This record gives sequence, C-alpha cells and structure tokens, in this order.
Amino acid sequence: MTDLTGAVWRKSTRSGDNGGNCVEVATNLPGVVAVRDSKDPAGPTLSFSRDAWRRLLSTATGRAG
Repeated sequence: MTDLTGAVWRKSTRSGDNGGNCVEVATNLPGVVAVRDSKDPAGPTLSFSRDAWRRLLSTATGRAG
C-alpha cells in the first residue's frame, strides 16, 4: 500500500464547473502518481508508477507515447 500522507491533490484546470464530478491527482510523491475521486477524498485511491501513468494518459488521449 502506498503512503499518501504527504500527497498534494489537484484537479485539472479543465474540469470546470461540472458539479464536482472530477478526479484528483497527486504527482508529488516519489515514483508514484495517485488518483482519487474528488467527491470522496477519504475513499479509495489508485496508485500508478510514473511510467504506467504516462501510458494510461497516452492511451486515454489517443497519443503515441
């Protein structure tokens, strides 16, 4: 389990005013990118290695990585 004690969470500037339906990302942790639901900050999180995160974003945006 990843220690998220020092995580600094942020939402995308593109999330806009959509009623809080966003994910938050913490990229300040060594070697890990963490993701959580902004509506449930105490809930479960996903943790990715930095390489896996880049691959996920590349696939989600349709860009070759």
